[in-house]
Amino acid sequence: MILSMQEATDQIHKFLQFITLQFIQRPQDAQLKVAEVAEDHVRFRIVLHHTDVAILIGRNGFTASAIRNVLKAAAIKHGITATLQILSHEEEKQRAENAAPFQDEHHEGDSADETDDEALED
Repeated sequence: MILSMQEATDQIHKFLQFITLQFIQRPQDAQLKVAEVAEDHVRFRIVLHHTDVAILIGRNGFTASAIRNVLKAAAIKHGITATLQILSHEEEKQRAENAAPFQDEHHEGDSADETDDEALED
């Protein structure tokens, strides 16, 4: 069964939400952002409290690597590619400030089609 880009993105979003909540200690401070970069590429960005970033990345990056591998496998199954960024709120704020002067221009990898979830927990 082939899913639409939106259906595949929703399934992957639910997976990331579920798996992230298994690791982090401050779900109330977490956000999962989604941006469609291209027709067949979606970018997820998890923004967490700085202590949760370290927990989710894991020792030597093994936890984040495992999550990304499952993410990529799920995306390939649906005929798309997916990437994941894990950032602290401070890093996200700095990223947004650095991007602010360019808000009227479209840069490769940027997308105006980005959506935010209020928090990871339901």
